[in-house]
Amino acid sequence: MSLLRNGQSLPIMKPLSDKRSTMVSVLDIGTSKFCCLIAKLTPRPESEVLPGRTHKIKVLGIGHQRARGIKSGVVVNLDAAEQAIRNSVEAAERMAGVTVDSLITNVSSGRLVSEAFSADISLGGHAVESGDISQVLQAGAAHALAPERSVVHSIPIGYSLDGEHGIGDPRGMIGERLGVDMHVVTAEIAPLRNLELCINRAHLSVETMVATPYAAGLAALVDDEMQMGCACIDIGGGTTTLSVFMDGRFVYSDAIAIGGHHVTMDLARGLSTRLEDAELLKIKHGSALLGSSDAEAMVTIPPIAEEEMDAPTQASRAQVTRIIRPRVEETLEMIRDRLVRSGFANAVGKRLVLTGGASQLNGMSEVARRILSRNVRLGRPMGIEGLPVAAKGPSFSTAVGLVIYPQMAQIENFSGSSGFGSRLGTGTDGPIGRFGSWLRENF
Repeated sequence: MSLLRNGQSLPIMKPLSDKRSTMVSVLDIGTSKFCCLIAKLTPRPESEVLPGRTHKIKVLGIGHQRARGIKSGVVVNLDAAEQAIRNSVEAAERMAGVTVDSLITNVSSGRLVSEAFSADISLGGHAVESGDISQVLQAGAAHALAPERSVVHSIPIGYSLDGEHGIGDPRGMIGERLGVDMHVVTAEIAPLRNLELCINRAHLSVETMVATPYAAGLAALVDDEMQMGCACIDIGGGTTTLSVFMDGRFVYSDAIAIGGHHVTMDLARGLSTRLEDAELLKIKHGSALLGSSDAEAMVTIPPIAEEEMDAPTQASRAQVTRIIRPRVEETLEMIRDRLVRSGFANAVGKRLVLTGGASQLNGMSEVARRILSRNVRLGRPMGIEGLPVAAKGPSFSTAVGLVIYPQMAQIENFSGSSGFGSRLGTGTDGPIGRFGSWLRENF
């Protein structure tokens, strides 16, 4: 059954049980690799360590394959993508000893758009009840729908009562008007349908889809960073995504179709070698910063076609770096500009987290500190048991974030029965402007 039939937005997941364990299966579909995780989520008491987590997570099975049929998060070959999905899921099933029927997956295609909306309803002077909160959330989410797009996330950022902002939970409070400021992420429907079709062809169903920047931030950020304000940059193979968290909430996201694979392409062209050899060269000898001995250190460049009997050539590490550095700087400069345009550049302060496979390139953190003018650390998945050592690096942040997501899903709201509505304006006097005013007043 399609999640997107009749133009409806993606449904909200059911809240996790606080009394019994739950099995969760996720599939991270990236440009470089597909990764399936099967995990057991067990309710846990409140703790000072990762206080936002309501459940203890233990990975039971993991399977990952080289990505096929995907380019910058978009399906370009159904058969190849389907087979890679099957291989990833089957490997995780064998390790966990269970069979997967449905799973949570990520989405980085479909031109993700992050918007802010405000809505309010009349209370008539009575105390706020859960039904009132549901009503005002539906009123806010209804404005985000458009004929060609689907709502992926609809997250309340803060409530207001009779014009007083900054209320976290208004239930039980008395007032005349209840308002909400919301962060809504939408995506084009066609790429989502093709992604779901690939998974359905592997005889699996999709429980819901999670925006890649949201999942990466959930895995890579600590609670203090989420509360005080922090930006997370996930540099993947085909896309680089930006997510901003404040007051424990996901408040902004953006994405550009440039990633580590573009660095590999630059090396393959610049050094006249195969993509596979360029990737190995990037991993072993690549750097975004010139070293003192790079001019003298030489690396071997295999020829493109072995049958032509071409002898391998030599290149200095400095030459390799000079090819890599412009692409890295371009990517980070684009992210910097997106962050400035978002209006959250000051709100996130001086803290920024890099994650994703391409973030492990030598010198990446140093270049990011210079271009973004912020303290930068490398973010890895945290608070997860059962991950093999090879899966504890930044390249698995999105997959782990998908496992964490069910604990956060209950804060979202979707109007599942509503059709597509009109989108609100985003000028300085519209919802974005009002949302910005609210942030300045409260942060």
